[in-house]
Amino acid sequence: MEILHYTFFQHALIGSLLTAIACGIVGTCIVARRLAFISGGITHASFGGLGLGFYLGVNPVWTAMLFSVLSAFGVEWASKTQNIREDSAIAGIWSLGMALGVIFIFLTPGYAPNLSAYLFGNILTIATSDILLVGTLALTLILLFALFRREIVYTAFDRDFALTQGLPVRLIEYGMMLFIALTIVLSIRLVGIMLLMSLLTLPQITLNIFTSDFRKIVWGSTALGFAGCVTGLLLSYLFNVPSGAFIILVLVVVFLTAKTVKHFLSRSRKD
Repeated sequence: MEILHYTFFQHALIGSLLTAIACGIVGTCIVARRLAFISGGITHASFGGLGLGFYLGVNPVWTAMLFSVLSAFGVEWASKTQNIREDSAIAGIWSLGMALGVIFIFLTPGYAPNLSAYLFGNILTIATSDILLVGTLALTLILLFALFRREIVYTAFDRDFALTQGLPVRLIEYGMMLFIALTIVLSIRLVGIMLLMSLLTLPQITLNIFTSDFRKIVWGSTALGFAGCVTGLLLSYLFNVPSGAFIILVLVVVFLTAKTVKHFLSRSRKD
């Protein structure tokens, strides 16, 4: 328990909680709209922004955020207005982002600092500024979810029905893509680019095994995500391995356990 007295670990716990809240809300929208592949494309496209940030000598979070938002809007625009298949648009921005990231990093004089923290995650290095950014995002998402939950749920589950209700579906969809992009960038330090898509989907599909209630999935996946983060952080500290790997491993184990429990419960009811 002495690790709890260290400031860096306290920051990691706070960052994990705020990230779990953001990912719980946004991830539920991703699973409801079946956007898991889009989240993966945006995540990897942000690598181009990271590379540009290193090359220009500026904070790579801001350039990655720009790349992610433009990529999210680009996929939404191309698939809705340009008659381009969504999976094709995603594959294009996925490949372009990774290619640009590699080019910029190799053009950067010297060695790009902290690159592994962005690829594989290391929330033990999170700073106060990162906590403030994630906290602002989490608070904004909570307010939006509280005020516009009905509109968000209608659009996520049935776009055509939302249109018949006179809802601004296009605005809601672009808003969702914006917050998906922001959540992805601000969560990279937790699990890294390579594993982030799992954090945005695993807790949600685990809760979905037992319930289809949108609100229950949001807060349940938030709690599960935070529990996975805390467990992964402790294992990361003990074994000196990037936190992201252990966090995702814990969530996979929980998912498989839930699936097994649900299977046996279903069989017992039939018997």
